[in-house]
Amino acid sequence: MQFFSQFGGKITPELKERYAKSERWIKKKFYNYERTGIDIKAWEIPQLVYKQLFSKKGRIPKLPLPILDFDVEQFLSTSEKAKFVWFGHSVLLIRIAGKTLLIDPMFGPNAAPVSPFAVPRFSENTLDIIDTLPPIDLVLLTHDHYDHLDMASINLLKPKVKQYYVALGASRHLQKWGMSSDVIREFDWWEQRTFNELNITFTPTRHASGRAISDQSCCLWGGWAITSPMEKIWFSGDGGYGSHFTEIGKQLGPFDFAFLECGQYNTSWHDIHMYPEEAVQAAEDVGVRKIMPVHWGGFALAMHHWKEPINRFTSEAQKKNYLVSTPPIGQLFSVADRHDQRWWDNFE
Repeated sequence: MQFFSQFGGKITPELKERYAKSERWIKKKFYNYERTGIDIKAWEIPQLVYKQLFSKKGRIPKLPLPILDFDVEQFLSTSEKAKFVWFGHSVLLIRIAGKTLLIDPMFGPNAAPVSPFAVPRFSENTLDIIDTLPPIDLVLLTHDHYDHLDMASINLLKPKVKQYYVALGASRHLQKWGMSSDVIREFDWWEQRTFNELNITFTPTRHASGRAISDQSCCLWGGWAITSPMEKIWFSGDGGYGSHFTEIGKQLGPFDFAFLECGQYNTSWHDIHMYPEEAVQAAEDVGVRKIMPVHWGGFALAMHHWKEPINRFTSEAQKKNYLVSTPPIGQLFSVADRHDQRWWDNFE
């Protein structure tokens, strides 16, 4: 039962009718603005599977990556500026306008819980971090892939979380795992909602979704723009490069700080995951003053070296004279802080 519960909620005729109200739901699934696909030939699949399962050299750190201890008092201390903690991959804790937000809370040890072969996390005992977190005013979910939406994490967070804002189609998973629909609100692209002093908008990406063969692209995907009286923050979410970045900039930019997807890319699925250089270009398109790469430092979901995304990202940002923040995993920081140390160079 635990295995099957990982798939989350099933698609029902009633849900399809609800999703059909979105312009992005075409026939039986959600679609991107631009033509998007995965270019993998049948004869390439065995080689890709072999590399994913057995070619580990350089793709994972030789030793587990440490995570700094979380200081809840320092995190909750009064501050006019937003504060952040990155817990690896795409897990981001935010303190802004007196509220605590948590984005894509995948603290689990395995990014492939229904696969016969695990995709282990680079850091250990990450589920234990949840016990140290303060009450969460709002959880934001970008989409329902396993490396972003984790059943074990959601169950442990349940008594701490007051409200969920999720991509259209993700609510069924949370309800399957025991959450009340009363505390969940689904978002279509460009949909906005005021949360206390915050204005929150679900922004488009160029990606995909699904937790089983039967529900591919049956949950929308996106990013989150968060505007407070003091700052404008953007979390890009997963996705390939596209014209939507320019549109986000026109409608919502410029931004003081952005967290940009950077990692797990491959030529075969370039449409749905940017190269690091494209992530920096996306920041330029949107209009961002300072940037930080995420979606790396957590799992080996592609064939590149585990350090390649951060090295390419920082190199490109330097060429374009961008301010870049690269805090160690678990470090508390703000927009104004300079975290440009190359901490990953200390690990093989």
